[in-house]
Amino acid sequence: MTDSDFNTSPGSDRLAKALTELGAHWGWFIALGIVLLILGAIGFVHVFAATLVSVIFIGTLMLIGGVGELIHAWRVKQLAGFLFWSASGLLYAGAGVVALVNPVVGASILTLLLGATLIAVGALRLWLWFNNRGQRGWPWLALSGLITLATGILIAALWPGNSMWLLGLLLSIDLLFQGWSALLLGLALKQRRG
Repeated sequence: MTDSDFNTSPGSDRLAKALTELGAHWGWFIALGIVLLILGAIGFVHVFAATLVSVIFIGTLMLIGGVGELIHAWRVKQLAGFLFWSASGLLYAGAGVVALVNPVVGASILTLLLGATLIAVGALRLWLWFNNRGQRGWPWLALSGLITLATGILIAALWPGNSMWLLGLLLSIDLLFQGWSALLLGLALKQRRG
């Protein structure tokens, strides 16, 4: 298959059409990028508030999810299903209420869970690498596992002192990356339009 075959394939025609349609809205991408960059900068300045807002948002979602599971539990006819969904719903709703009533405790718990999750994921990646270390390209998985494991250990080691700023910092970084991505995409679409 040559480059000309690839460029005239139905997939590239669809991509070109999609880019043309998006190009008409390049201004929205730039505006969105600017708004997200501003929100990310505000988050950096007010990391504590960004942490509390993210905990309240997550707590609200957990409470809604818990209530949904409790409603589902009452619709299940089997006893085992009823007990499982009821317990799950009560735990979710309870965690949501704790996060909403005391966001500081919620931030502490979420930060510890983040550290534990990163440790587990890093260890899993290292285990996968170890079992497949003879294959080409797998050292990258080992590096990824080491970085993830080290990040999780660092978060856990600094806990609970990092609970009030870490989630807000991560939210701010994400907003900045999303903002730059949308801004650069909008500029590229504008340039493509000519």
